[in-house]
Amino acid sequence: MGIEAFFSRLAGGLGRILFALCDRCQACGGLLPGSGQARPLCPSCAECLAPRLGGYCPKCGALFEDPAAPPQLCPHCRLHGRPWDGFAFHAHYEGVLREMVLGFKFRGRLGQGRLLAGFLADAYCRAAARTGDGAMPPAGPDLIVPVPLHPKRLAWRGFNQSLELARLLANTLDRPVRPQALVRIRNTTPQSQLPGAERLENIQGAFLGDPAALDGRQILLVDDVMTTGATIETAVLALRRAGAARVDVAVVAR
Repeated sequence: MGIEAFFSRLAGGLGRILFALCDRCQACGGLLPGSGQARPLCPSCAECLAPRLGGYCPKCGALFEDPAAPPQLCPHCRLHGRPWDGFAFHAHYEGVLREMVLGFKFRGRLGQGRLLAGFLADAYCRAAARTGDGAMPPAGPDLIVPVPLHPKRLAWRGFNQSLELARLLANTLDRPVRPQALVRIRNTTPQSQLPGAERLENIQGAFLGDPAALDGRQILLVDDVMTTGATIETAVLALRRAGAARVDVAVVAR
């Protein structure tokens, strides 16, 4: 083997080794140097996926125009309240975060699901560290319950993204997941296909809680996205009717 061929082969081998040692950004797929990062994100995506720390309602996550403003109750929560107790979310449902949620939900990108669950855990810890409206209990919930899919919808999609997030979150909080504590008894039109005004009517009577699992318990309800809040509100009321003593809500995006 000539000297040029030797160095060419050596360079190719080193390139393959360096490629193997690189992680990919879980948001955009770009290569990252090194390996074993807890949150494999490139600097650009990390900036886009930063948590929303201000300019929101701590009770429902409604967003205000100024992201630097201190958290404060929105008019709806101030006047009417919400059926849940604590509330946590990571950031606004837009841009890179929206694409990640959709990729996990509809394209089976499980690596992104792990990253989203990490965001969810961080959001829960921030809400548990604060006091006042929308704060989470520092001791954690008794049970984690995902927003369920109807069996027909589950068969079509293949998995429940909220259940997968709940399972990953349970590893961080060291709390049990009880997916059968809340079931979906009515196969409704997907909320994303309806205007906001019709969503609450569409979802009415869709959930049923199990008193044997819920009575007297503190529950953390988990979902991927909350938009109008109709699904979350209906699910929380079903948990309350089944005897839940407290219901907190954690979503990735708002």
